Amino acid sequence: MLEGKEILIVEDDPVFSTIVAGFLNKEGCIVRTAENGLEGLRSLREAIPDLLISDLSMPVMTGLEFVEEISREYPMVPVIVISGTGGMSDVAQALRYGVKDFLIKPIEDVMTVKSSILNVLKDDKLAANANNDFSQQWFQVGNDDEKPLNEELKWHLDELLEDPESARDLLLGLMPDPVSRQGDWQLSYHSLQSADTSPIVIDYMWMIDGKLAFYVVDSSSAGKNGTATTLMIRAFFNEFLRSHQASDKNFVKLIHQIETAIKKSTYASPVKAMFGVLNAREQNLDILSAGLEATLSTEGDAKESVRIVNENGLIGAIGTNVKFIDIPLLTSKTRLTLKNTGLSSFGIELEKLCQSVG
Repeated sequence: MLEGKEILIVEDDPVFSTIVAGFLNKEGCIVRTAENGLEGLRSLREAIPDLLISDLSMPVMTGLEFVEEISREYPMVPVIVISGTGGMSDVAQALRYGVKDFLIKPIEDVMTVKSSILNVLKDDKLAANANNDFSQQWFQVGNDDEKPLNEELKWHLDELLEDPESARDLLLGLMPDPVSRQGDWQLSYHSLQSADTSPIVIDYMWMIDGKLAFYVVDSSSAGKNGTATTLMIRAFFNEFLRSHQASDKNFVKLIHQIETAIKKSTYASPVKAMFGVLNAREQNLDILSAGLEATLSTEGDAKESVRIVNENGLIGAIGTNVKFIDIPLLTSKTRLTLKNTGLSSFGIELEKLCQSVG
């Protein structure tokens, strides 16, 4: 299955590099190695591999700097990163650069490397999946075939389950920029998280039709399955926005997809969440509360406050009764503040900025 695949390993640990290269050579791969990021870039200029494996802790050029450069100059190359324990924040940043998978040292079974490579190459072979988020590959959300949990996903989820601190670092590290703007609209969020619990997580995406889609998940509300459930929602959210127009009606379909996946999974549990779609042109906000309650307040002459209550139940236990509420945005600034979040504090601000004249 790996016969003839060209793989570049960028790793400063000669023992680890030799072991992995030797194994892949026996599998029929054509393997090249580089000791640091600069050597890796030179090797890439000579020939583009089918896949790249890179350590995140290297001299001369850090693994993150190297991966960031790859994402800009060689976005067609699928990348797997290797990290030591305690480096989950760097792993999360690498995943935001488009890395397809990660492995944590020490790797006790080299077959884990093979499994990761096969899954990444299989997903990348389809042109439509080239820009997929790592979570889409993990949970295979674009695949209509119902398949049992693959070994690589099971390994990842077990590792995160056994190391709550790394799981927390991963979820926090995957959160997007706290301020983002498209056109004359800006989204910002503030997050004050308790260090003792799994975090409240947000993700969002601006759409070409002037809409903004987002979700918020209280990962702690799913107990030990909080990390897996949150990553599963991330996977379905990314897949949905890749292939659909974001609207409240279409979002109902997304909710049902997530519901079904949670009910079928042994690694996911019902969780508190909230989904929203901002229609910038019409200046209205569609909100679905699934366990999370919030206050939506506006500023200016039309100052008001709207309480968003949970009418649906937790995502994963809603059933067919999915209700969005449509809220007109009567002022230029709207603030959404979560309620009943324990020691954590979380809020989102949507603002229509004044356009400059001249």
